Amino acid sequence: MKRVSVGDFRLGEEEKKAIMDVLDSGRISEGPKVREFEREWAKFVGTKHAVLVSSGTAAIMCGLTALKYYKNIEDCSKVITSPTTYIATSNAIVASKLEPVYVDVDKENFCITAENIKELLENANQGGYSIILPVHLMGYLSDMKKINGLAKKYGLFTFEDASQAHGTENEDVKKAGSQSLLSSFSFYIAHNIQAGEMGVVNTDDYEIYRLIKKIKANGRLCDCEVCTRNVGVCPGKEKYKNYLEDFDPRFTHDLIGYNFKTMEFQAALGLVQLKKVHEINRKRQENVKYLNEGLEKYSDKLQLPFFSKKISYLAYPLVLKKGISRLKLREGLENCGIETRSMFPCIPTQQPAYAYLRKMYEGKLPNAEYLGIKGLYVGCHQYLKQEDLDRVIKAFKKILK
Repeated sequence: MKRVSVGDFRLGEEEKKAIMDVLDSGRISEGPKVREFEREWAKFVGTKHAVLVSSGTAAIMCGLTALKYYKNIEDCSKVITSPTTYIATSNAIVASKLEPVYVDVDKENFCITAENIKELLENANQGGYSIILPVHLMGYLSDMKKINGLAKKYGLFTFEDASQAHGTENEDVKKAGSQSLLSSFSFYIAHNIQAGEMGVVNTDDYEIYRLIKKIKANGRLCDCEVCTRNVGVCPGKEKYKNYLEDFDPRFTHDLIGYNFKTMEFQAALGLVQLKKVHEINRKRQENVKYLNEGLEKYSDKLQLPFFSKKISYLAYPLVLKKGISRLKLREGLENCGIETRSMFPCIPTQQPAYAYLRKMYEGKLPNAEYLGIKGLYVGCHQYLKQEDLDRVIKAFKKILK
């Protein structure tokens, strides 16, 4: 029996040619394809700059590290973020020596709310907050207008994790990732634009852009747009001439960073996908609409996803209403050949890696905890055919009748 998958990737002739072009060029490490993708992605999102890195997690770590250098944010400073998301967001915060602080999410769009952030800040007994890092989950947008207003009021910086929202727009037609000081995206294989493993940081701020280029290359001194060493000019040589007589900026480091560079292959795949992004998102929207229409009669048992042509859906998320076992539903769907995934567990109370936070947060994040128990999703990707969607609807009807 053919499986209806949550995600899929098809390597077509255009993708194969892009890979072969990289091989034929003789350049597989960062080069012209990476630079081209950065230019095109910045243009697509609507920011001045974009820097490619090795993954979405690396993008968050680079962004946070840049903020620490640029804005003098100290270790253990607090980052307000979402408890309902893939664990990479919290891991990146902790790995960057910052402290994640969680507020509850909206049960309909799975994003943290300005109201919950405001309540936290108004009732905070201590300071130490520096960053608000909302996550646009499953393609749904956080309310960045209100969140940016709170950030301005309390002197905080906003950093969007837009990993799952490639092309989602708000009411003002501003895309996810263009509404804060900086943002991150992931091009993991299950996302709308697929490159295997690759991430990016977007920003309008030149200093953040410059820092991230350095941080992702182990804090390397080089940050010129165009290298002029071949004509005997290097700004860094004059600045650090007292360190070494035989100076080479490629192997001189003035920051502590990471090796988070990417390769030409991923950028080449990303460029092919980016040309198709509007069609990809349109097809996913049509699939969500079709599934909603087919499952509407079960809306007393299932919270169906809110539909909009402005949303780039990562998947088809559902929330079970009380009295239905998610385990039994998922087992039933899997038996019908429908792949499922549970919604992300509430990080501080349902993730073993963050068990040290459980007592602090238990009972304080009711929506996130409910979604962690009752939320799930199935596929809505562009490779699904109507017969696949009909199989999904039929399977739900069989189990929920």
